[in-house]
Amino acid sequence: MKNVKAVYFSGTGTTQRTVCHIARKLAERLSLPFSEVDFTLPSGRMSPLVFGPEDIVVMGTPVYAGRVPNVLLKFLQTMQGAGAVGIPVVLYGNRNYDDALIELRDLMENAGIRTMAAAAFIGEHSFSKILAAGRPDKQDEAKMDEFAALAAGKIAEAHLLDQAVPSDFPHPVFVEGVPFPYRGYYTPRDRHGNGIDIRKVKSLVNDKCTDCKTCADICPMGSISRDNVREYTGICIKCGACIKKCPEGARYYVDEGYLYHQQELEAMYGRRAEPVWFL
Repeated sequence: MKNVKAVYFSGTGTTQRTVCHIARKLAERLSLPFSEVDFTLPSGRMSPLVFGPEDIVVMGTPVYAGRVPNVLLKFLQTMQGAGAVGIPVVLYGNRNYDDALIELRDLMENAGIRTMAAAAFIGEHSFSKILAAGRPDKQDEAKMDEFAALAAGKIAEAHLLDQAVPSDFPHPVFVEGVPFPYRGYYTPRDRHGNGIDIRKVKSLVNDKCTDCKTCADICPMGSISRDNVREYTGICIKCGACIKKCPEGARYYVDEGYLYHQQELEAMYGRRAEPVWFL
């Protein structure tokens, strides 16, 4: 018996919603059990991800600077696939997914997961409340349903429910992107073409804060101190979790480079980007 597993890193919840929706629909189509594996928080990355030939793994990450978040690479390189069937999914904030999808596919293949479908979907940008606002939305969910149906059909056609993945099964799935070593990380620039470095920028806290500790509890890097939520004990990856999930709206940015980049993204990428998939 196969199992469908939704496996994800999702700071603001949009990757989780996308991956789980696809995986649930896939499980329904194939009449298989569904489960989730969440490696967003540090506690979810204490041990390697381990799968087997009975697993269909729908794995998702957000796109940061056109790539899989680099803070996840060492962890994902410890993943063990053992012949599982794989479907990589990336979620980007309306600009572009660049080489993130091919990179995630390669990470899964290198771990022994045989990829047979892949997709890039859109979610509200982690820097913005207006860039791809409210996405994934109902139109995106309809696309997720369509993609899941096509992936289920491919799995059934290859008789992967009845046997382990055969050695001659065609993989990896083709996806658009530049093969390894991939392109460099996307670099924000000002109107003169000069790079803007926001890597060390961190959010601040205003007087609306009630010290509820939500930000400390949900930080994927475990970098916000529970003793004093205005202090950082580690790096900030600008995932947007502490900003978007603060019940009081108490966290914010003042860095000029960050705010300039945010405004440029909102001005340049206001069109509705559409999901793409590969089978």
